[in-house]
Amino acid sequence: MRKKVVAIIPARGGSKRIPYKNIRNFHGKPIIAWSIIAAKKSGIFDDIIVSTDSQRIADVANKYGAITPFIRPDSISDDFTGTNDVIKHAAKWYIENVGDIDYICGIYPTAPFLTSSVLVDGFHRLVNSNAAFVFSAVGYSYPIQRAFLISKNDRVQMLNKENISKRSQDLEKSYHDAGQFYWGLTSSFINNLNLYSDESIPMILPAHLAHDIDDEEDWKYAEMLYAGYKQNVKINNA
Repeated sequence: MRKKVVAIIPARGGSKRIPYKNIRNFHGKPIIAWSIIAAKKSGIFDDIIVSTDSQRIADVANKYGAITPFIRPDSISDDFTGTNDVIKHAAKWYIENVGDIDYICGIYPTAPFLTSSVLVDGFHRLVNSNAAFVFSAVGYSYPIQRAFLISKNDRVQMLNKENISKRSQDLEKSYHDAGQFYWGLTSSFINNLNLYSDESIPMILPAHLAHDIDDEEDWKYAEMLYAGYKQNVKINNA
């Protein structure tokens, strides 16, 4: 029997640092459109659901081919609601109203560097493993073992003093969530399994494809990098 595969894109309307960030224009399209387009181009999803509390966002999502079968309730639309709560709500709605789901991919709406091929690769890694999740990750550009804090009197406080004299190449490489997508078994989301555990497989992305957009500075930087990225792709494909 064919497996049911669904994408769920959480897109709240109440972003404070960048108002209506999820539908702001990014290189000619509302930024959420890039996530929807990548999901559609992958060809692996039966449905692409956008979970939003905003009819304005829902209208944009529908225009680019996603479905918005419900308006997300206020109880899971505040600043403190986690991504998994939103995905779990959408998954339960789908199961109750449409049918069972085997695999879910949570995709962030502000991921313009996401590609369909990366989504397909992530899906295959999950299916061909016994993992609960496969998610995008990227390496830190500088050894976090040399991180320091700034004290109240504006002085430096090393987190790990024993690493001050160590060479960079002798420090173990560290990684962080790239904030693009989260492939998982439906049960992994429903049962709130821990993403950051040995039940997950990180899919390491090149640094130029991973950019978190939280504020105006992030946005401007991402636009600049995207322009260069697209120009490079055009040159290489010429």
